[in-house]
Amino acid sequence: MSGQKRSKRSIHTYSSKAAAAILAGTMVLGGAGAAFAAPAAPAATSGANNGSAPTAAAGIFTDVKNGFWAEKHIYKLASQGIVVGNNGLFRPGDSVTQQEAVLMALRFMKLQGNVQSDSDVVFPTDFKVTNYYKPYVVLAFQQGLLDKAAEMAPDNLKTSWGERKASREWVAELLIRALGKTTEAAAVSGKPTGFADDAKVAANKRGYINAAVGLGLANGLDGNRFDPQGAVTRAQLATFFSRAEAHNTLDYDNTVKGTISAMQDGKLTLFNNGSTSVFNVTYSTAYFTSTVDTRINFSDLKPYTKVTVIGATYNAAYVEVTDPVQQVQTIEGVFAKVTPGTIWLDSPTGYDQYSYDGSTAFVDVNGAAISASSITAASKIALLRETFSGTGKIVKVQVTSGIVNKTANGTIQSVDNAAKSITFKTAEGATETFKWEDGTTLFSSQNAVLLPADLKAGAAVKYTVKDNLIRTVEVTSGVERTVQGAITELTNSTIVYKKADGTREVNLLGTSPAVIIPGVASPGIGDLVADATAGDNVQLTLNSSDQVTKIEVLSRQISQFTGATVVDYSAKTQLLTVTDSSGKAQLVKIDANTKLAYDGATTTSLANMGYRLAEGRKVDVVAAGQRALSVETSTKYDGTLTAVNVANRTITLKLANAQQVTLPYPQSVEIFGRTSSVITDVALDSAVTAVLADNQSGVSVLRVNSSMQLEIATLDATANKLGVKWTGGTTVLNTYTLPMTDESGKSIKIGDLKVGDFVNITFNGSSPLSLQAVKLNSGQLTAVDAAAGTFTLKDYKGGAQTFSAAGGVKIIRDGSTTTSLGSLTTADRVEVRKDSDGSTIIRVLSQQNRVFWRYESGTNEILVKRASASDSNYRFVPGPNVYIHQGDTTLPVQSLKDNDNIIMYFNNNILVEIAKQ
Repeated sequence: MSGQKRSKRSIHTYSSKAAAAILAGTMVLGGAGAAFAAPAAPAATSGANNGSAPTAAAGIFTDVKNGFWAEKHIYKLASQGIVVGNNGLFRPGDSVTQQEAVLMALRFMKLQGNVQSDSDVVFPTDFKVTNYYKPYVVLAFQQGLLDKAAEMAPDNLKTSWGERKASREWVAELLIRALGKTTEAAAVSGKPTGFADDAKVAANKRGYINAAVGLGLANGLDGNRFDPQGAVTRAQLATFFSRAEAHNTLDYDNTVKGTISAMQDGKLTLFNNGSTSVFNVTYSTAYFTSTVDTRINFSDLKPYTKVTVIGATYNAAYVEVTDPVQQVQTIEGVFAKVTPGTIWLDSPTGYDQYSYDGSTAFVDVNGAAISASSITAASKIALLRETFSGTGKIVKVQVTSGIVNKTANGTIQSVDNAAKSITFKTAEGATETFKWEDGTTLFSSQNAVLLPADLKAGAAVKYTVKDNLIRTVEVTSGVERTVQGAITELTNSTIVYKKADGTREVNLLGTSPAVIIPGVASPGIGDLVADATAGDNVQLTLNSSDQVTKIEVLSRQISQFTGATVVDYSAKTQLLTVTDSSGKAQLVKIDANTKLAYDGATTTSLANMGYRLAEGRKVDVVAAGQRALSVETSTKYDGTLTAVNVANRTITLKLANAQQVTLPYPQSVEIFGRTSSVITDVALDSAVTAVLADNQSGVSVLRVNSSMQLEIATLDATANKLGVKWTGGTTVLNTYTLPMTDESGKSIKIGDLKVGDFVNITFNGSSPLSLQAVKLNSGQLTAVDAAAGTFTLKDYKGGAQTFSAAGGVKIIRDGSTTTSLGSLTTADRVEVRKDSDGSTIIRVLSQQNRVFWRYESGTNEILVKRASASDSNYRFVPGPNVYIHQGDTTLPVQSLKDNDNIIMYFNNNILVEIAKQ
């Protein structure tokens, strides 16, 4: 302040007067320290749940990608203002200094506002702290976050205290002190940590490490090490304090905990203690669960579940599901009538009445929206009533069985002419089946009357149902059809073809139409042959807009000479003479329309191509009659390995056009997942690619096509990188151009996959060609017929499916593999998938029989009674969709009581089912 003197006091004075004034440094921070520094401008501190402006929302850090291991914890603390970025960066891998860690701990404790900025403090000469951080360090001493005797010991002052990298054991002490758990640390200070490098732990830090590990704040590293003197990174420190929040009782100003009462129009409404808070959700809102560190999607949120929302100016920056169990109850009954605001159900004594309002949803048996007035008397209905607000509001009314009267839009899924029934897929995605009556049901398309046989699966329709019978079906948009012809002209946007009757048709190409050419791997538009007299005979698939979505070659009117040897080329006549693989001479003429390519590079210059057609050069020729459609220098052969001659050191391939070629042994053999392969490792009839050496005289590498089932270990959707593992190792695949499909053949993206999924990948050598996701089914075995080779699985959604083990079966239980269905019982919980070879893999889930103790909602943990005093395995975090039940009755976790006998089932160490006995 102008005209006033600041008082200067020694740190020794501070030790006897804990309330000494503190210097507030006024530095502008940059570089590595900024991520844990104070924001450049102070944010408002009032919270979203008291109606005033909340703290500014944390932005997206460009260096914290989706799927990063600490992403959840970084964004959570950033949203609360405990950590902040610098120029859009977080720098998660940078080390944290001790003074930065102190500031973060004070923010975590909501004490940073207690700093006094009108007095100077002088530390001992050897106790060096950057000016900006001095007031925070002094406050940390005052609050007991730092031990003066330990931190100012002579051996601790050989380097700058503030700028020293915070070690893992030092941070463990800071965490425990910030949580006020020093008593707990003292109680276990005499016990070894249990880590392999326990001898390296400082004696005065052992209790803090034990306490931090016991609370789940810190974990060991590879090789059961704690690395006590290892430097802590920004990502690690954010993770430590994020986990620590489960053990404190502080309410952060911009954090709201409650139950989702509504999700609509881009808004999330929370109910908490009689009041509601409404948050906007945007593209930058991050969604997580309390039990898993990987992101979820907005679509994974369910109404009436418990969440924590951290937001700013009513914009949700971070949403975390803390209890996925929907806070609702179901009331079933027989519908009597509905009056404005009231639903009447039959009861033995008259009518039971339930109130509803404009926000109550009414749906039919398939989940499609209906009006309340469309429900007919005597229909069975289920009322969904929320249990979190105290008002018991009816949030949904669903018809479970009864008479259906409706008009809806959807698509035809199937038509059963024998049963006179149609299965529709509604606009909401549900399926429903109704019958028709001859003479009373009208089928139409625009002004034309149709027969039931004219209806095609996939057609968009508007249909009317009355008294459970179809009355009208109007086709509003047709479905795809196929045509055949010979391609005469082809551009990037159109295809012209001649039909069998001689007429010509032209159609627009759709976006990236699929191309199928027998014997050609991964064909494209450029592989099709268009010619007025000898174009490919194709079948075209046209969508409802008559755009071509698929082109399938049925036959080719061309000659192919693969690996032909040039005898002569005349630049004057443009005649090329070659001998094919059988030694027969072939004469073709090159013209302006011939596709020319050398060494894999397309050229339009005949002059450039001409001098490469020297005698003895090997070329691939495609010709229509004597007219050359394409001439390319040979770079590889795709075919099947039919023979290996050890004596002559040659191999023979059968190409797609049935041509046989004999080649010298390859210089190397490439098989995915194997190293140092040789030709004798390749089985006959294997599909291979022989890549020729530059001089075409030999094979540089033989790439073997293979298929393998791999498990996804890491996933980076932004970079299109997929880390996979198998028994023999791990690798990372680039999926940017890799065709990917689900188990039904539908195209998918990398974001549709997740860590832990299995995928079938085909390879050409070590290069992936295609990926198909493997469907995983998990649940309880309800029937096993070893003689018939079948078993039935009831999944965790209640559906049942019968599997055949005709292709072979592998049963994995406790690390051992058997091949007999007889080893399974109906008490087993299993995960089922198909292996790449068609066999069925059944992995039996592990289980534990325990006695329930209590459920801790704050940490979402289930605690069971210890089997002995040394039993440390008694805390379990249920998976996000854990199935808790007694018999066929689903239970909320809160219904479990002390001393209940339970069986817990685990899938890859995730608790997926709890069966109450």
